[in-house]
Amino acid sequence: MQSLKVKCPTCNAPVPWVAEEKYRPFCSSRCQRIDFGDWATESFTISDDIHANSDDEPSIY
Repeated sequence: MQSLKVKCPTCNAPVPWVAEEKYRPFCSSRCQRIDFGDWATESFTISDDIHANSDDEPSIY
């Protein structure tokens, strides 16, 4: 059985999706740290307007 492979989010290298892959979904510690650095410097963010056009917001009352 062939294992599933995903692309590293940082460099697009193929990464086998198995428990032995220490850094999955990243291919290496380097790519993992690059991704973390992008979040830490706010190069990556989650938009503030997730619920801007939604009537599905939970009520607190």
